[in-house]
Amino acid sequence: MSIKHGIGQQNRQAGTAAPRAWILFLGLLILIGLIPVSGWGAGAIDMGIVTGGPKGTYYQFGLNMETLVARHDIKLRVDNSKGSIENIYAVYQRPKTQLGIVQSDVLAFVSRVQSNPVLKGIARKTKMVFPLYNEEIHLVGNQDILSFDYLAGRKVAIGKEGSGTYMTAELLFKVSGVEPAQKLAIGTDEALNGLKNGSIDAMFYVAGYPVKLFTEEVQATDNLALVPITNKSILEFYPPSEIPAGTYPWQPDTVATAAVKAVLVSYDFRNFHCQSVGKLAKLVYENIDWLMANGHPKWQSVDLNYPLKGWQQYDCVKKYLAGARRPAQTRSKELNPVLEALRDMLAD
Repeated sequence: MSIKHGIGQQNRQAGTAAPRAWILFLGLLILIGLIPVSGWGAGAIDMGIVTGGPKGTYYQFGLNMETLVARHDIKLRVDNSKGSIENIYAVYQRPKTQLGIVQSDVLAFVSRVQSNPVLKGIARKTKMVFPLYNEEIHLVGNQDILSFDYLAGRKVAIGKEGSGTYMTAELLFKVSGVEPAQKLAIGTDEALNGLKNGSIDAMFYVAGYPVKLFTEEVQATDNLALVPITNKSILEFYPPSEIPAGTYPWQPDTVATAAVKAVLVSYDFRNFHCQSVGKLAKLVYENIDWLMANGHPKWQSVDLNYPLKGWQQYDCVKKYLAGARRPAQTRSKELNPVLEALRDMLAD
């Protein structure tokens, strides 16, 4: 074999080896989820959204979006979770979970913790897809608890650690100065059972009304009540809201409370999911009237154009909405979400 022929053969072998190596490398990235198969051609796009408990509003919103986008070749997997804190980390940690629903006060908290490099990185790359709706703070207790201030010296369930309810409840006690005898970090089902058997005095649940748990599993004979939240210090940080009379069969009167904003977020994972997230966002935007008519009642108060202070919309979403058909129906503005004072307090 001549030297010239030998060099040519080596070059041909090297030329075939390099593409094979790249194919294997790309296959590995797809296998572990760093590169989605969706968007590479015709066929369904596989996506995931992390929501909340199966009886909460987050989960119902996820199911509504799943139904909507399924008609447009997007298969949206709806996952349960403990709530907002878990959801922020899940969207960051799991490339196959492109979307999550979180509370605005949890987002505000994460954005202010600059001393922790992990949280700082998460906050920098967590992107708002849409603001959604006001989440009312449900405080349910025995009928002798007449207001939030009556929680002093009581046993109170504040939600599982890792949930948005847990963090909001902790913030409420911090800003109000009210000190319960015991704060129990337990889930909603366990908390409701404790209320019914008298082992605890009250429970928190942050969710947009109507909450399935309280609609289906509380009866008038349980002798429970929604407790007003009118503490002045709390309402300096959280906007006031109301849960209308008759929202739950056992609730005869309108109850004053406070609210946070639910937000649909994504994670800027090096633009691997930009096309998928943008396409889904456009479908939601153009079909908001269908969601309002066929989904959870809370869709009726959603304003996808609401200017949520401190949060910019994901560039991938903006790009797709530039050519979107604007919904015909205009929605009224809701109360502001968490006020700027909350950000200052959390920075301490």
